[in-house]
Amino acid sequence: MTNKQPAWTPTDDQKKSTRLYQWMNQHGFDSYDDFYEKSIDDIAWFWDEAAKVLDIEWYEQYGQTLDLSKGIKYPHWFVGGKMNVAHNAVDKWALDPKTQNDIALYWEGDNSDKITYTYKELYKKVNACAHGLENLGIEEKDVVTIYMPMLPETLIAMLAISKIGAVFSPAFSGYKADAIATRVNAAEAKAVITADGFYRRGKIVPMKEEVDEAAEKCPTLEHIIVVERANSDISWNADKDVRWDAVVKNENDYKTKETYAHEPFMIIYTSGTTGKPKGALHTHGGFPIKSAFDAGICMDVKKKDTLFWYTDMGWMMGPFLVYGGLLNGSSIVMFEGTPDYPEPDRLWQMVDDYTVTHLGISPTLVRALMKHGEDWIEKHNLSSLKMIGSTGEPWNPEPWRWLFQHAGKSKVPIFNYSGGTEISGGIFGNVLVKPIEPVSFNAALPGMDVGVYNSDGKPVKNDVGELVLRQPWVGMTNGFYKENERYEKAYWSKFKDTWVHGDWVIQDEKGFYTITGRSDDVLNVAGKRLGPAEVESVLVEHPAVIEAGVIGIPHDVKGEEAIGFVVLRPDYQEFETLLQEIKSHLVDKLGKALAPKSVHVVSDLPKTRNAKVMRRAIKSAYLNKDSGDLSALENPQAVDEIRELGKATSTTK
Repeated sequence: MTNKQPAWTPTDDQKKSTRLYQWMNQHGFDSYDDFYEKSIDDIAWFWDEAAKVLDIEWYEQYGQTLDLSKGIKYPHWFVGGKMNVAHNAVDKWALDPKTQNDIALYWEGDNSDKITYTYKELYKKVNACAHGLENLGIEEKDVVTIYMPMLPETLIAMLAISKIGAVFSPAFSGYKADAIATRVNAAEAKAVITADGFYRRGKIVPMKEEVDEAAEKCPTLEHIIVVERANSDISWNADKDVRWDAVVKNENDYKTKETYAHEPFMIIYTSGTTGKPKGALHTHGGFPIKSAFDAGICMDVKKKDTLFWYTDMGWMMGPFLVYGGLLNGSSIVMFEGTPDYPEPDRLWQMVDDYTVTHLGISPTLVRALMKHGEDWIEKHNLSSLKMIGSTGEPWNPEPWRWLFQHAGKSKVPIFNYSGGTEISGGIFGNVLVKPIEPVSFNAALPGMDVGVYNSDGKPVKNDVGELVLRQPWVGMTNGFYKENERYEKAYWSKFKDTWVHGDWVIQDEKGFYTITGRSDDVLNVAGKRLGPAEVESVLVEHPAVIEAGVIGIPHDVKGEEAIGFVVLRPDYQEFETLLQEIKSHLVDKLGKALAPKSVHVVSDLPKTRNAKVMRRAIKSAYLNKDSGDLSALENPQAVDEIRELGKATSTTK
């Protein structure tokens, strides 16, 4: 790790042109590390200044930036301040003659349908939706579940719900009825906004029928609002169902509700390993400000820029795209389809078409695109790119370099970004005022008081430790919705007054951080902790392997042993000689004691819709155990294949 060299180093001009450097400089700092120390030395000062540099508009100015009278677990930010995220995301730009005709949204459908909204046009649509929701009896603090694909109406609904002071709860567009019902009931939602269906790889994916099935189990549900995207033949319930077009008729101005900064605007559910999902509760003055800060100040998103993160609104990067882009006055791109359909260059075509400046993707997606080769990239002009963002999981070196060299021409920085739904954005990143190394993070982000602790709660360097946060931050989840005991147990029960995030991290002597995996994924082979990402990186170094997943299973002698699962490149076939070659490669790189003895070839690895490999699904399937909540999986057939493998090898486990 310590021998790595920077792949990208900002020039003096590049560094000084960033919003981060200019802001640091205004406060008398030239060194990022010195500025970071100041940001965690006085977090109230820091987040007060962050709200100012983002030009957050307040109906009533807050009297106190931070109140910790309820303890570190429940900080109260911007005490007494009144604002509304819809005003800061849309109204302020739409009502300003200088910005009202700037593009707020580029939308593209799977079938290449296209829609563009200026801020002024989006403002009118949001007003119309706000009037319509109120006419249906949706009131302040009511919860509305949004079960939608990435459509313009999804964005309009989110903003309108905030505008009237209600709370939205986004749900992944691939969920089935049971998963929808679980989330609607947990949030006690009064309404669901959905579509009849949407397009994916040229086919219609039905949605309304899933909501109808879920609604039978949801006693609080009064309305189902339906966007007719696919013009499907669906059933209509006269008591509950309402057409979207009937809701959005009145485009007259709507007076945005003046909400306190600490009031909720979103409940976003994350899948639990077992049992019901956790509802992260986010406020008007929390998630939007943290997302806007990370995008605007750390990633350098500016007015006239275009931010495109390939995601779903049910994942936190969906709302991040919205508020990270719109609060900074930039354009955002929303995409209904998949990045490699109808051809493997769909993603690069969109970067070219919309002159995308900031592109967000996942390592798994990059590995999937790699197998098609770089010729698909070469067809397109990607010179608009200023930054490529990456989140969702740890990188392996080979796909990182492939992306950097071919999509970024070895000139565009890759902003590795890691945090989570409960964070409202990032803990770590690659700030653009410091050199960037492959795979790792060059900084803890400003205002995030990061520590790496051993099992005794002592700081460690050059060794794997628990990622912790020692102080609160703007955007920290306001507990779990109606489950604060569960929230405290999840994050605050290991070390006193310390947030334990659940990631294993190494910080080297140069200050670079590397995430080696989730704490609950880490392997303990003969007493040595081994991050699955470390083994996966070795596997994908082999020319035959395009993707890898690694788990630990019980072992009588070692306590645990690693098992590898690989997806081969199309031009390779599974032969015993190839498997032996891959295993020898593992031994050469990791040593005989740690290298997986078993490597299985599979056609695919279980992934979520945002292309994150779900290791716990691999492990539970291989060991033939209950997998818990797998409703987020994009490809459940991959789990079935691994389960069959596990049964076939059960005599040797």
